[in-house]
Amino acid sequence: MKRFWLLFSQSVTVLLALFFVVSTLKPQWLTLVPHSGPVTLLEAPTGNAQQRPAGSLSEAARLASPSVVSINTRQNAKRHHKGDPWFRFFNGVPDEQDASGLGSGVIVSPQGYILTNNHVVEEADGIEVVLHDGRKAIAKVIGVDPDTDLALLKIDLNKLPAIVLGNNDHLLVGDVVLAIGNPFGVGQTVTSGIVSALGRNHLGINTFENFIQTDAAINPGNSGGALVDVKGHLMGINSAIYSRSGGSMGIGFAIPVSTAKTIMDSLVKDGKVTRGWLGIEPTELSPESAQAFGIDPDGPSGALPTGVMIAGVLQNGPAAKAGLKPGDVITQVSEHQVRNVSELLSRVAALQPGTVSTVGVLRGTKRFELNVSPGTRPLSPSNKRR
Repeated sequence: MKRFWLLFSQSVTVLLALFFVVSTLKPQWLTLVPHSGPVTLLEAPTGNAQQRPAGSLSEAARLASPSVVSINTRQNAKRHHKGDPWFRFFNGVPDEQDASGLGSGVIVSPQGYILTNNHVVEEADGIEVVLHDGRKAIAKVIGVDPDTDLALLKIDLNKLPAIVLGNNDHLLVGDVVLAIGNPFGVGQTVTSGIVSALGRNHLGINTFENFIQTDAAINPGNSGGALVDVKGHLMGINSAIYSRSGGSMGIGFAIPVSTAKTIMDSLVKDGKVTRGWLGIEPTELSPESAQAFGIDPDGPSGALPTGVMIAGVLQNGPAAKAGLKPGDVITQVSEHQVRNVSELLSRVAALQPGTVSTVGVLRGTKRFELNVSPGTRPLSPSNKRR
């Protein structure tokens, strides 16, 4: 009995010592956790739901999103490849299945006009437009302009939410913008970024380039969607991205709304875009070409003259009839200076066909002006198909 009493007293002593150590070093271990009862939580005040946090872009997204639509296209494989042995050889038998594509568009008029990219609807046999509110409609192609990669569609629905057109003249590098579209067909998505650059050209995307560059995420399926400012006003039509992976890398390009509006007006009026044309092959002026044609540098610094060299002239074309020759350097078009091929194409395209205009020319060491009557720029191949 004495033995058990000794064992009991030692156990109690050890437990008391353990309790003392725990209560001193880890008192929270001895706190009892209730199994029931009210739980205290810290919650943000409800406030006014209309008062958004500072810097929120939700209002711009709310205003612009209803005007952005998804575009589903269908291409009839039978019509394009029926009886084509090479297609069947390289692609096998499934040429009976129709091809489909996804893109975006922007409602720009309550009358049902929708701007999108030409490459979204090119060669499509059927075009379905899905609105933000779930309504669907079959779209008709009013006209396309492959040179700027724009297309104008029209749908017949009531109460269409047309977007407000902005002004590119007020857009600056660093301004916040939103890109709205249907990337990868997942549904309408809004991404944000800034204007990274203005007037981007020499990209080899379109014949006429004057892109807004942005780091707002633009992915496949966003083509034809809206680039809007913080007021929800349309600044551009999302068109292309620079990517090594197929996804966004922070370099996206949008066609300015000023360009889109000019193209839309021409397509509504005539169903096509009419541009001036000289019938020349322009090329950038290089030191080698300047030396070959005896063109003297400007000033003592030895810098090349400002202008674009003519590499070739179409026989009996407007330029040839006016007296322009290969090796000539065009320095001005209708008193507007031209510094590169892109500017020359834009200046010539703006000329009215059949209306005489002046062209500044540098030939060797001589500077003079010629009167030229521009023709109408031939339609691009995809324009001819429609």
